[in-house]
Amino acid sequence: MSGLKTIFTSTLLAATLMAPAPSLLAQSSQNDHLRVFAACAGRLSAQMEFQWMFDGEAADATKSSRSALLDILDAMMSPDQGRMVLNWRVEAKAAQARLLTRATFNDDKRDAQMANRMAVRMIGDCRAMLLS
Repeated sequence: MSGLKTIFTSTLLAATLMAPAPSLLAQSSQNDHLRVFAACAGRLSAQMEFQWMFDGEAADATKSSRSALLDILDAMMSPDQGRMVLNWRVEAKAAQARLLTRATFNDDKRDAQMANRMAVRMIGDCRAMLLS
């Protein structure tokens, strides 16, 4: 029985030492939220620029959503996170632009439809985070 007790105690101690501190968990969660809002701001930027070519009225609505997300993002981030947040925005903007390009200028209809569904879903998820 002593062997089991030693193994159990060692396992419990190792798990406790390897677990991140609560402040690290909170920081990770904050960065995750910040990354989501940054990605949405980037995706909405790409959407707005793409709509400038085809649907100016929709671009105005997207610009409004993007502006609201940028306000939230500015309130969430600390000054030292600017470069990281900008990088996340640029990456997401490029990803959304690729989806929109595939959806619009693709000879493969099936792939175009899939890209369109993904682009619409991504923008819908971003807009769902806003109150309206």
